[in-house]
Amino acid sequence: MCCNHEENERNSCCLADILRVILRLQRKEECGKDLEGCDKPFLGPTPTLNNFNTRPITLYNCCTNTLWTMDYELNGATGTSSVFRVENVDDCCLTCRVLAPNPDTTATDTPYVATNSFFTINLNCVGAIKCLADVFVPCI
Repeated sequence: MCCNHEENERNSCCLADILRVILRLQRKEECGKDLEGCDKPFLGPTPTLNNFNTRPITLYNCCTNTLWTMDYELNGATGTSSVFRVENVDDCCLTCRVLAPNPDTTATDTPYVATNSFFTINLNCVGAIKCLADVFVPCI
């Protein structure tokens, strides 16, 4: 277990709640909150724009406060990314898809592409999440 067990359990519950909101938004389920940031109740800059499907996140290690990174393979090339898409939250387990920088640098409206690399992490080992700007990720 990372760091202080009691503190991590409280923190992971808080993070799990926020991650569940993100997951509901990505699945286009209703969220009744009127908040900003990670648990803003809609994807994109305004509620009327419906072309966003992902709220990318980064994760930080609870003990060292370092950014989590994961390897991926895309079109025969390998890389490492610290940007992820929430795919599932089950109690203290978070499953994410690794997002890679879009190799088409002219596609400024789609900064990331989906990979087929997934991982599951125990939220007790996550000290913080950072939400990045909502985006459209093709092929999700």
